Amino acid sequence: MTSDKIYLVGFMAAGKTTVARALASRLGWRADDVDELIEARERRTVADIFAQRGEPYFRALERDILRLLLPLRHLVVATGGGTFMDPDNRAAINMDGVSVWLDVPFEELLARIPADGRRPLAADRTQLERLFAIRQAAYANARVRIDAGGARPDDVAERIMETLG
Repeated sequence: MTSDKIYLVGFMAAGKTTVARALASRLGWRADDVDELIEARERRTVADIFAQRGEPYFRALERDILRLLLPLRHLVVATGGGTFMDPDNRAAINMDGVSVWLDVPFEELLARIPADGRRPLAADRTQLERLFAIRQAAYANARVRIDAGGARPDDVAERIMETLG
C-alpha cells in the first residue's frame, strides 16, 4: 500500500502524536497533530475549549483543521481520538491517505491518561469505557490496524513502515 499521507487514528493516549513524529522522521515527512493545531488556532487548550464552548464547537474546529490538511502531502497526521468517529471525516481521511489504527488495550490506555483534567472525556471511568467501546467500531474502519499495546513509539512506527511497505 503506497501513499504520500498517513493518518493515525485511535483512542486518547494511544500514542498517535508520538508515533506520528517518529514515523514522519523515518519517512522524511512532516508530522501534524490535529489537537495541537486546534489549540494553536484557538490559543487555548482542548480542555478549555470543551469547558467554554462544548464538544460540538470543538468537533467543528476539528473538521475545519482536517479540511486544511487535505491538500498537503508527505505528511503524517495524528488525529484526535474522536476525529475518526465523524463519518465525513472518516471518508475524507480514507480517500486522502492511509488510515492507521493504533490499537491499544483499554487498561493500558487508562494507565497512560493523566488525571489532571487535560482529557475532558476521561473524567468518568464508566463513561470512558463506554466511549472506548463505541469508538472501537469506528476505528475498525481504518485501512490498517496496528497492535500498539505494550510497544514503544519507535517500534510502532517501525511496524507501520513494515506494514505499508
